[in-house]
Amino acid sequence: MTQPARAYADAGVNLDAADQAKLQMRDAIRTTHGPEVLGGMGGFGGLFAIGGLGLREPVLVSSIDGVGTKLKIAFTLNRHESVGKDLVAHCVNDILVCGARPLFFLDYLALGAMDSDQAVAVVRGVAEGCREAGCALIGGETAAMPGFYAPGEYDLAGAIVGVVERERIITGQAIRAGDLAVGFPALGLHTNGYSLARHVFAQDDLSATPPELSRSLGDELLQPHRCYLNDIWPLLEQGLVVGMAHITGGGLVDNTPRVLPDGLGVDFDASAWDVLPIYRLIQQRGAVAWDEMARVFNLGIGFVVFIHPDDRERTLALAESAGARVIGAVRAWDGEPSGEPRVRVEGLA
Repeated sequence: MTQPARAYADAGVNLDAADQAKLQMRDAIRTTHGPEVLGGMGGFGGLFAIGGLGLREPVLVSSIDGVGTKLKIAFTLNRHESVGKDLVAHCVNDILVCGARPLFFLDYLALGAMDSDQAVAVVRGVAEGCREAGCALIGGETAAMPGFYAPGEYDLAGAIVGVVERERIITGQAIRAGDLAVGFPALGLHTNGYSLARHVFAQDDLSATPPELSRSLGDELLQPHRCYLNDIWPLLEQGLVVGMAHITGGGLVDNTPRVLPDGLGVDFDASAWDVLPIYRLIQQRGAVAWDEMARVFNLGIGFVVFIHPDDRERTLALAESAGARVIGAVRAWDGEPSGEPRVRVEGLA
């Protein structure tokens, strides 16, 4: 007897595999839920109650991002859980710049063909990142799109919503000339600059350990995107922060001006922190100018906090255990007509 055709499966979408993957994701997702999450899983929208936050004028802060071509490293090594955590950390850091703490997160995972183990690993990583940030994973989309992605590949993006009391929003407008820049170390490339890194290492064996590194090249390139929430929050609670920048694509050169008031620039001294060995290797192997490196990568500083000079000792007392150190200072800047760069990064030779 002829078996009935399963047209959708024949077209490349296995609904049974998708359903099985969602069942395996469910337990991980539920571990991120508190009493603020209303309703069960599987609905068309996620529900989150904000009435019990105890804020007078709560302001919601949102952001959306992806992991970029770091995913190509995960595909090559068949290691997928860490990129889910990377996604959450990136988004948490982006809203932290405003002084917000995360409330809930939504993810989007699109695959060529449904690989249950792969999809579950990615979402488990997202859930782990949410748990560590105290953030509920309340919804998402897992889409099988045959013919759109190469076998074994996928795309990953996420959106976050957080909250801050209106009077405690950090905008950077309180930054003044003479203020200090306090840098928090990065663990690696985080989620930026991978197109250049992959170009430089295109012929390398990711399982090999170059003499310049203490781990394999693949392990180095998959170092997690650090979440700075718990490092920065004590400074916010003490009112020590006048501005913040998450150092993503564009590096120190392009990210810090986003929070500087008009008429101000900043000088960074790279000798004040450890420029990670992976960056020196990329610079040497790719013959990349240091000016270009400073516009592409974080160079070992993943987050910058601006403080008034009088608060230096209090700030470092709270943040030195997180590796924080003073790495620069704010100065007056006359603007583009002067020809002087707004951000200078010295000591990179």
